[in-house]
Amino acid sequence: MSFVSSLDRRRTSVRWGLRGVQLAMFLALVVVCLGPLLWLAKSAVTPTQDTLRSPISLWPNGPDLSILSQAWTELGLSAYLVNTVVIAAGSWAVQVVVATTAGYALSVLRPRFGRVIYGAVLATMFVPIVLLLVPLYLTVLSLPVVHWSLVGTYAGAFLPAGASAFNVVIMKRFFDSLPREILDAARIDGAGAYRLFWSVVLPMSRPVLGVVSVFAVLAAWKDFIWPLIVLPDPAKQPIAVRLPSIAPTTDLSVLLAAMAISAALPILFFLLFQRLFLRSEGLEGAVKG
Repeated sequence: MSFVSSLDRRRTSVRWGLRGVQLAMFLALVVVCLGPLLWLAKSAVTPTQDTLRSPISLWPNGPDLSILSQAWTELGLSAYLVNTVVIAAGSWAVQVVVATTAGYALSVLRPRFGRVIYGAVLATMFVPIVLLLVPLYLTVLSLPVVHWSLVGTYAGAFLPAGASAFNVVIMKRFFDSLPREILDAARIDGAGAYRLFWSVVLPMSRPVLGVVSVFAVLAAWKDFIWPLIVLPDPAKQPIAVRLPSIAPTTDLSVLLAAMAISAALPILFFLLFQRLFLRSEGLEGAVKG
């Protein structure tokens, strides 16, 4: 359905007008979405005085690439980036394990009270995360049964990420769409629940695993509140927590360079692995086989 009829589209003026509107909307989206990133990239190699005097100008006195190395060495970004990678990797692993196993159980194994459990999982999506900070912190402060404290540890920063109802819903919906003929054939061949999950379901789930992985890594990379609460030691804090803390005592150009480095890594991560994550060859190959 379109606001312009097929008869009107045949007119040259209408056709060129639509193309002009589409081009204008595309350019507006590019400016809104990429504008802040491009300005950050430009300001990362611009001296502070030039940024303050002419924030929109493109290097009035030329770019200064030494600001990037200055930010890397003076602020000790390598240690904060290592902390961020550890937390992001742990968060990714926990979320993938919980989401795949829970989605598999609810969609393929279908326990007796599966609908009730699935409804409870959906209900947690309507609870604001801010309301969960206090009970979550008390839980991490003293784990049930064992009474271990995870405050001040990397595990305390990434283990709660496993309780993501959104990822469970995504995985279950994808597992619901898998061809049941393949699953039934695997059962007839003698595959148990574990073999079915590991050898049949997971190979067909590479596209959705990529989506969950991208969401998990990006969410952990930019998370601020929870790492700030559970990691009071600055030496263990990720870069998203440390940069705001050192901003008042850091030169503007150095701070912007550090922010650009922090933003560039997840962008590169997505660009490098998007084809591996988002392609659907796994499902096509399983159906052909």
